[in-house]
Amino acid sequence: MLYCQKSGIIAQGAKVEKLAGEFAFTEGPAADSKGNVYFTDQPNDRIYKWSTDGKLSLFIEGCGRANGLYFDKDGCLLSCSDRDNELWSIDMKGKHQVLVTGYEGKKLNGPNDLWRSPQGGIYFTDPMYRRDYWTRDPQIQQNGRHVYYLSPDRKKLVRVAGDLKQPNGIVGSPDGKLLYVADIDDNKTFVYQVEKDGSLSNKRLFTSKGSDGMTIDNQGNIYLTGKGVTVFNAAGEQIEHIPVEANWTANVCFGGKDRKILFITASENLYALRMNVRGVK
Repeated sequence: MLYCQKSGIIAQGAKVEKLAGEFAFTEGPAADSKGNVYFTDQPNDRIYKWSTDGKLSLFIEGCGRANGLYFDKDGCLLSCSDRDNELWSIDMKGKHQVLVTGYEGKKLNGPNDLWRSPQGGIYFTDPMYRRDYWTRDPQIQQNGRHVYYLSPDRKKLVRVAGDLKQPNGIVGSPDGKLLYVADIDDNKTFVYQVEKDGSLSNKRLFTSKGSDGMTIDNQGNIYLTGKGVTVFNAAGEQIEHIPVEANWTANVCFGGKDRKILFITASENLYALRMNVRGVK
């Protein structure tokens, strides 16, 4: 199927292409500095790699039931690993370090998605999705569903947003001055101003649409997921909708050697779409 070219963000004649399938549920795509894309098969506790030359390989098995992923400046893969409700850093040899185990003496609800700021701080959402593999009390651990900030030195964890119903997708602007957070249960996406200390201020409604995962391109357009991919410009106006033949579109990222391929994790599959815009390193 061809897509509307009015927005100009999709390459002429491009269509969504299925790259790989037969996973349990794909999530958390993230591109490394070369444009290789890593994504999770969350129920099977695996992270896969789709290389820039179009090859699929298993990166790691046993990743703490990783969900959202993002690369840090040192090339390690940051992971929302909700088997034990933790935030991990995984090096390219597959060895992991636990960065966050809880907040104020209690476990997190289950980190879901994350974004690393240009300054090195990590923002992540902590909603509540009960997992059948949990051996702990399956009730909510914190006093709500919140957004947290881990300082660049990774020593201080702060709650920065505490008035959301179910925060899920999260992404920031390339300059690190704005943070977009999707409240999927409230069917809204909000944008915050990021302060120098990492705190958030000036919360405002970006669009009346929630999202699972999110990404941003070099023009400042925001990509929301759920039923396909819906794209909004920086003013919160919808400029494109990309249908995806899957029950649920979970997440998106830009990858490839030129960062002009939109990778889409949707249900059991991994898809790609050639774009005119590019992602932000």
